[in-house]
Amino acid sequence: MVTEMLVVDVEKQLGELALRVTFESAGGATALFGPSGAGKTSIINMIAGLVAPDRGRIVLDGEVLFDDAARIKVPAWRRRIGIVFQEGRLFPHLSVRHNLDYGRWVSGLAADAKAFAHVVDLLDIGPLLDRRPGKLSGGERQRVAVGRALLMRPRLLLLDEPLASLDAARKGDILPYLERLRDEGSVPMIYVSHDSAEVQRIASRVVRLDAGRVTAAGGIELLS
Repeated sequence: MVTEMLVVDVEKQLGELALRVTFESAGGATALFGPSGAGKTSIINMIAGLVAPDRGRIVLDGEVLFDDAARIKVPAWRRRIGIVFQEGRLFPHLSVRHNLDYGRWVSGLAADAKAFAHVVDLLDIGPLLDRRPGKLSGGERQRVAVGRALLMRPRLLLLDEPLASLDAARKGDILPYLERLRDEGSVPMIYVSHDSAEVQRIASRVVRLDAGRVTAAGGIELLS
């Protein structure tokens, strides 16, 4: 019997959008796919603990992160969930090296040169370590943002439309690194996108959303 590593069953009123979603993920790369305004980013924020559902339950690796009936609400900093936003949100005054190290530091982890070297190699960002974000391309900034999240040693990685701000050429540059992360990183991912070609390359499972509801869940054949 397969145990789902993530179970989401939540409701949230967001202005005129009444979001009510239920889905599960057993690991790997699960995409939340749908048009703008479907509620994808709100779901990511509820999983991360940045926004509280009105009602429902979120369970990760058997640990209840949110349950309104039981009055359980684990704060974001205790969930050990990494998140990468559209814009990367790097610290402009810090070098790439120090931006990466912030992920470890904010999680209260001891320095780990081996883990640092592994992430740098995985994302091919060694030549960037002494640069500041202002000297990086959009794709390079997103790779650094992914690396920072990984160095938190998360048990789940949330990627909220990480390629949305990039042009086609830059998307083509970073997609192989995301595929490598999926195949070699050993961290389950929830990947938000409205781009079906992108999702086909990254995801093994798809949750289709529209107007705050799950309309289908299954393999990437849902995209055809």
